[in-house]
Amino acid sequence: MTSETSSYRTDVLIVGSGPIGATFARKLVDGGLSVIMLDAGTQLSARPGQNLKNAYIYQHNPDLFEPVIRSHLHLFSIPPSARPDLAVDPLAFPELGTNRSRARNAENPDQDPYRNIPAAAACYAVGGMATHWTCVCPRHHPTMERYNGITAGDWERYYTQAEQLLSVQQGVFDHSVRQRLLIDALRQEFSELPADYEVQDLPLAVNQIPNNPGMVQWTGVDTILGDLADSGGAAEQFRILPQHLCTRLVQDADGTRIAYAEARDLIGMRAVRIYADRYVVACGAVLTPQLLWASQIRPDALGRYLTEHPTVFCQVILLRDLVDQIDGDERFAAALGSHRQLYPDDTLPIPARDPAPNIWIPVTEGRPWHAQINRDAFHYADRVPHIDTRLIMDLRWFGMVDPRPDNRVWFSDRHSDVHGMPQPTFDFSFSPADAARLHAMMAEMLRAALAIGGFLGGSEPSFPTPGLPLHISGTVRMGQDPATSVVDTNSRVWGFENLYLGGNGLLPTATASNPTLTSVAIALKAADHLLEKPHATS
Repeated sequence: MTSETSSYRTDVLIVGSGPIGATFARKLVDGGLSVIMLDAGTQLSARPGQNLKNAYIYQHNPDLFEPVIRSHLHLFSIPPSARPDLAVDPLAFPELGTNRSRARNAENPDQDPYRNIPAAAACYAVGGMATHWTCVCPRHHPTMERYNGITAGDWERYYTQAEQLLSVQQGVFDHSVRQRLLIDALRQEFSELPADYEVQDLPLAVNQIPNNPGMVQWTGVDTILGDLADSGGAAEQFRILPQHLCTRLVQDADGTRIAYAEARDLIGMRAVRIYADRYVVACGAVLTPQLLWASQIRPDALGRYLTEHPTVFCQVILLRDLVDQIDGDERFAAALGSHRQLYPDDTLPIPARDPAPNIWIPVTEGRPWHAQINRDAFHYADRVPHIDTRLIMDLRWFGMVDPRPDNRVWFSDRHSDVHGMPQPTFDFSFSPADAARLHAMMAEMLRAALAIGGFLGGSEPSFPTPGLPLHISGTVRMGQDPATSVVDTNSRVWGFENLYLGGNGLLPTATASNPTLTSVAIALKAADHLLEKPHATS
C-alpha cells in the first residue's frame, strides 16, 4: 500500500451497498443529507446494484443463473481438510496441513467442522446479495416472528414504506398456468389453513414488463436508489466508492463517537479516511460485527444469538393427473391455443413461455415454518437432461432456530480472512426444540410434494447444507438491554452517539420468513431517527 492517504467529508458514511445500505442512502439523501457509500466489491452492472437475473437468458432458463450466484459467493469459514492430498510431485513444496499462520482460501484452523455453518458466504459487489436476490418479501408474522420492542403502528407504517420502496406485490404471476393449477391443488391439500394464511401468491419485489408477459423486472439496489443510480444523479449529495474496504472505525478520545473511518482502496492501494457526522454499517450479518470487532467495539452480545433458517428441500415432477387437468380447464384455453399455434407438435399442455410459479404458505400459529413452491436458480443436484423443465417444481421449507447466546460467530485476533480482516469462526448447533421443529417441517413438505408430484431423482427430500439460505440474523441484535443486545430500537449502537447498524443481523427473534423486507422496514425507521437528530455541517 502507498503512503498516500486520501480523505473525504460527508454527512453520513454508509458501509455496505446492499438493499439495507441503499435504503439508508435513499432516505437520507431525500432528507437533504450528503452520503458516501463504501463497498469492497466492484460494480457489475451499468446502473449500480442491478439484479443480474433480469437478463433474458436467466429468466427463461434459471438453471443457467446458478453458476453466476456461486461465482459471487465467498465462503466465510472452511475447516482445514482432514484428507491429505499426497498425489503431488514429491519435489514440490510439501503442504502437510501444518501451516496455521493464517486462513488461506477461507480455510480456518479454528473452525470446528461440526459447529460450522458451511454455506455461509458474503457477496463482494456493489448491490451485495441483491445482485442475485430472489426478491421474496413476506411480512414477518405479527406474533411469531416480529420483535415486540417496535410498536404495531410503527411496524405497519414502515412495512408499507418498505413494500413501496422495493415494489413488493402479489399477483404478478397470476397468468401462469402452473401458478393457478398448483395453488388450487395445494389449497385442496391444506384446506385447514386459516383465512389470510392459506396457500397463495408469494410476495415478491418485482414488476411486470409492459407488453411482455414472459418477462419481469426484479428489484435490485438500483430500484431502491432510484435516480441516485443514474449517471450524474444527485452527484453532490451521493457517491459510491466501489472496491474500497472499510477496515476500522476510529473512536474519539472519550469513546462515545466515531471520529472517522479508515478504508483501503483495493485498486489504488491507498489509505482512505472518511470524516462524517453519522456512520451506518450495513455490510451483512457477519461482516458488520467483524468491522466492529476490528474497531475495538466489542459489546457482550456481538456475534451472539445467531440464527439461520434451516431448510428442507426437494424437487418433484408434476403428477400426470394434475397436468391432464390443464387441457379441460377454460381458464387456460387461450394460453394453450396460442402455444399450440407456435408449437403444434408439443404434447405437453403447458405453454413454453409459461412463467414459473411463485407460491407461498405463510408462517401460522402451530406451523413455525415458511414454505415456497417455485422454480429457482438455487438447486442441489444435477439436472436430468431428458425431463422437460416445465414439469419440475422446487419445494423449500424454511424453519426457525431459537436465539441462544452460545450460537455465535466470533472473530480471531490472530488469523485473518482474504481481506486481512479478523477471521470469522462459527459456533452453531440446533437445540432439541429446533430439531423437533425441523422433523415436523420435513413431514409437511413431504405432504405437499406428494400432493403435486413425484420426486425427481437426485433431488429427493433432504436437509441442505446449513447456511444456504444466506439468512443469518441476530449477530448485532436489537434490544432494550445493552447486556443482551448491540443496538437500541433506533438501530443505534449502545454507548455511541453517531454509530448505527442495519441489516438482518439486527433481527433479535426466531424467524422463518425471508428477512429482507423486515430489515428494510427497520432501516427506514432508523433513517427517520437519523433525520430527526441535529447534524453538524460537514
